[in-house]
This record gives sequence, structure tokens and C-alpha cells, in this order.
Amino acid sequence: MQLGDMHEFLVNLNRRPAVTDAAIRETEKQLNAELPREYKGFLRSSNGGDGFVGKKYVILWRVDELPSMNQSYEVQKYVSGLLVFGSSGGGEAYGFDTRFPDWPIVQVPFVGMEWAVAEPMGSSFSEFLGQLYETK
Repeated sequence: MQLGDMHEFLVNLNRRPAVTDAAIRETEKQLNAELPREYKGFLRSSNGGDGFVGKKYVILWRVDELPSMNQSYEVQKYVSGLLVFGSSGGGEAYGFDTRFPDWPIVQVPFVGMEWAVAEPMGSSFSEFLGQLYETK
């Protein structure tokens, strides 16, 4: 799915200005990982944002925040292989499960963060947005 196809999901998201490929590469270097192509496409049009996707509130972090926010939340200590990229604005974190080649997206609570309570949120960034959009 292309970003244009995601547009209906992002209508009520307060989107930040696009990020450069150089900024994405710098974050990938810090993370020692290559971000998913579709997610990078989103970042090239909006470097994160906050607002509603359907009826669900979401905060999507800026690309340059990924390393520091994951470190601050000690993500690797509790859920090794998770790369958190945003939250529900409350108790839930959204992240990529990097243990698998396609980096599916999961939701985990910030408090009690562990793989045992991770819930699937989509096999791609667009599926994640679609799932948020469809959630009542």
C-alpha cells in the first residue's frame, strides 16, 4: 500500500513536516537497522504526528526520537527485538517486532512491557493504521 492509499487513515492526524532521507539514514545508523520501506515512505511525507486515526488517538514519534525514546523506556531490557515508534497517548506502545524479517507491528503496555502481552496490530504500517482506523 502506498501513502496515498493511507490518506483516509491520516486525515485527522496533525502531521509534522516531512523528513529527509539523510535524517532517516542517520537514525537507521544509530539503530543499526533499516526501517521498513512503507514506514520510511510515511516519514518522507510526515515526520510523525499526533491525532486521531479513526476513533483511536495516536502519537507517532519523529524519526530522530526513535533511538532516545526506545532507550528511555528501556525497551530492549523488557522486550528485546521491539522498536517502539509511537503510542496511544496513554498506556500502550506501538512498535515493530524486529525478530521477524517483515517487522510486523505490535501493541504492548508501557507498564508491564513484555512479549507475553504483545498484541498484533498488522503486518505493515498501512495495516497498523487500518486496524487503528477500524477499531471502535
